[in-house]
Amino acid sequence: MASIKEIEGSQEFRNLIRSRWQVAIVLTILQFIAYYGFILMVAYAKPTMAIKIGTVTTLAVIMGMLVIVATFILTLIYVLWANKNYDNNVVDLVKKIQRVG
Repeated sequence: MASIKEIEGSQEFRNLIRSRWQVAIVLTILQFIAYYGFILMVAYAKPTMAIKIGTVTTLAVIMGMLVIVATFILTLIYVLWANKNYDNNVVDLVKKIQRVG
């Protein structure tokens, strides 16, 4: 069986880790943009965010709900990516390690 150092030193393992980090960083940046964009709009665009939509609801409430929806969508994107790419690559790597060991 391959040692931990051999696994960690393999190019496939490094590629796997790199791809996971790339996806995670992109999705995290998108989430930060959505969240902090909303916070900045509340802080600096109060008149705009106070616009009523309907009788009681303001634009700020709608935008806040959109931030929550964006979180669910970004999570869904990660799960779909992980199920399609990451998990398959992990399984392939484990099989290769077991064959070598």
